[in-house]
Amino acid sequence: MATEILFPKIGFSMEEGTLAEWLVPDGASVSSGQPLYVLESDKSAQEVESPGTGTLKIIAETGQVYKVGDVLGEIV
Repeated sequence: MATEILFPKIGFSMEEGTLAEWLVPDGASVSSGQPLYVLESDKSAQEVESPGTGTLKIIAETGQVYKVGDVLGEIV
């Protein structure tokens, strides 16, 4: 069963942010808690960890703005 990678809400008022960089390439094996990508909000940049263990399938492109809850990828 796939685990969705969702764009997280980092701050109380955050509604959207930019996917700055994937830290792991598409198709790579990842572990729960491993840093997956960097997101940028209006106040900071932050690494976001993997929600599960498996193979990363990237859906979202870097440099784009996403809303909180948007699907960025999957771990299968």
